[in-house]
Amino acid sequence: MNNVFRFALLCLFCVPAWAVIPIQHWTHPSGARVYLVASPSIPMLDVQIDFDGGSRRDPAERAGLASATASMMSAGVAAQDTLAALDENALSEAWVDLGAQLSVSAGLERFSVSLRTLTEPDLLERSLALAVRQLASPAWPQAVWQRDRQRWLAALKEAETRPATHAGRAFAQAVYGAHPYGREATAATLEAITVDDLRGFYRRHAAACRAQIVMVGAIDRAMAGRIADQLVAPLAPHGCETLPAVAEVSPLASAVERRIPFEVAQAQVLIGQPGHRRNDPDFFPLFIGNYILGGGGFVSRLSTEVREKRGLSYSAYSYFAPGLHAGAFQVGLTTRPDQADQAVQVAREVVRRFVAEGPTEAELRAAKDYLVNGFALRFDSNRKLLDNVANIAWNGLPLDYLESWTRRVETVTVEDIRRSFARVLQPDRVVTVVVGAQP
Repeated sequence: MNNVFRFALLCLFCVPAWAVIPIQHWTHPSGARVYLVASPSIPMLDVQIDFDGGSRRDPAERAGLASATASMMSAGVAAQDTLAALDENALSEAWVDLGAQLSVSAGLERFSVSLRTLTEPDLLERSLALAVRQLASPAWPQAVWQRDRQRWLAALKEAETRPATHAGRAFAQAVYGAHPYGREATAATLEAITVDDLRGFYRRHAAACRAQIVMVGAIDRAMAGRIADQLVAPLAPHGCETLPAVAEVSPLASAVERRIPFEVAQAQVLIGQPGHRRNDPDFFPLFIGNYILGGGGFVSRLSTEVREKRGLSYSAYSYFAPGLHAGAFQVGLTTRPDQADQAVQVAREVVRRFVAEGPTEAELRAAKDYLVNGFALRFDSNRKLLDNVANIAWNGLPLDYLESWTRRVETVTVEDIRRSFARVLQPDRVVTVVVGAQP
């Protein structure tokens, strides 16, 4: 059977079989933190390596550097010892031949390398060897970076034609101020990035001593240790440069309103402010409360008041985006330009009342039932489980977090939600961005 076909077939059945999910954790001699969930029923392995190298580490004048570095990791590998160089096409074909996948990405906080492979000994060893080559010797070809930069610049230019781009930019700048969470790549910052910048960013941030390695699959502790040895080896020479501290997100001193003219059929509305960190002790009251407020789709308060009762928008939502710093709390909707003022007024009032009063007992019970009944879907594949464990590790959450999740949800009270929302949100100090409203 073809390796690629077998790989795809197995992916359909990557469902954990545990009632309890034991997470093994240890520190590698290099300083890398390793996490393992053994899943022996499927002959597959998912690995994710995270570094503190997301866009919050971009220099302001080179915003986009983390994402550019991540994208260029697949542009080929340099010659190494007796191994010939591989350009981007040959590298891609090598992964296809193995029936394996390796991807590199950069988010706000993390620079992530993800590997998925079968665990048949020969395929596993060859996949690991290719992953090690890619980590050790990225080629950084100048021609590919020039081509990809032009594509990125074209995408930025096209994005300027969309009102959502202007709304998101204005919102992030107003909520985050000078904090790196609010930065975005521009034509000027991309033009400033050189291949040397890419190489330097990778060597500075992809260090073994700061790596977080999460593995989920059909391996035991001993095999996981050997895999960790292989994966940190090409990163150890990078050293362990001390990274500067990143400041916290400053709270808003007053309300901010931005109205941006734009010829559109639907005005874009964003309302919010800095929220909370992921390790906030009130995470569960805030999480459940937001489901009731605006995270529960058509059953949420925002949808009921804005859509059902007044017909101002097809949908209205809210969410928290917590991270290592206070991510934004955001309310969003689209509406006819002539209804924008009314929609803003209604949405603000819904948030204000929720912060002041909290939910009803009936709303809380319905939210708990939905969230608890759907909990298993949060890790019904190896990929989802890997994401969950990586988030647990990154945010310093307890290793029994998944096991205790439903209990923590069930213990939340109406008063917990009211108290936590009143502490985190200040409805009189919100950012309001409207793109496309009538003057």
